[in-house]
Amino acid sequence: MSATIEGRSEQLLRNKNFCNVATHRPDGTIHGVPVWVDVQDGRPTLNTAEGRAWPRNLERDPRLTLTVQNMENPYEYVEIRGRVAQRTHEGADEHIDALAKKYLGQDSYPFRMPGEQRVIIRVEPEHVYTNGG
Repeated sequence: MSATIEGRSEQLLRNKNFCNVATHRPDGTIHGVPVWVDVQDGRPTLNTAEGRAWPRNLERDPRLTLTVQNMENPYEYVEIRGRVAQRTHEGADEHIDALAKKYLGQDSYPFRMPGEQRVIIRVEPEHVYTNGG
């Protein structure tokens, strides 16, 4: 069952707020990391590099929870539970540059490593809960 990202939930994703991504490790424990986030066509959109732990976890188990906290009011947040809807390399370099503009004010992502392959992960939201505000 799909949920909708709209209104204040969408605004929290569009603003310069960090997203905590929680995935399941092979042993069942939770792996959590802060990442940059965007929203495209009603889906939370993440960008990472191949080889990192959390995207590897998603290859095995596509379930994840995203928590985006308002940087200006930390008591306001949106929690999104869902599954990977799409994983693609197409447009990933341009997308990380757009996120660098959003979060750093820089035209290109300054932390790119030699040989790094970027990947976009789009999330199908199944549950959306906004608190505070």
